[in-house]
Amino acid sequence: MLHDRVLVRVSAEEGERRSSGGILIPATAQVAKRLIWAEVLAIGNHVRSVELADRVLFSPEDRHEVEISGEDYLLLRERDIHAVAAKRIESNTGLYL
Repeated sequence: MLHDRVLVRVSAEEGERRSSGGILIPATAQVAKRLIWAEVLAIGNHVRSVELADRVLFSPEDRHEVEISGEDYLLLRERDIHAVAAKRIESNTGLYL
């Protein structure tokens, strides 16, 4: 990985979802701008706020798809990540995100 790039994998459960009334909404349905979660698999050497195995929230428009060994992954810039869900507790809040 180079510079500020983050390699992530979107889980299969992010595709289809159910409404509060129980209606199945397919992954292809356009519902405004919906942010999605993904797991971090690799990070570049200039990434400061994300670590391996974190879950990140990002917009589907800010991604680049890549296929590695028959598996589909997404390549993001660190600045395109909206939130990070991690189990670690840090003493400072960081510079941005």
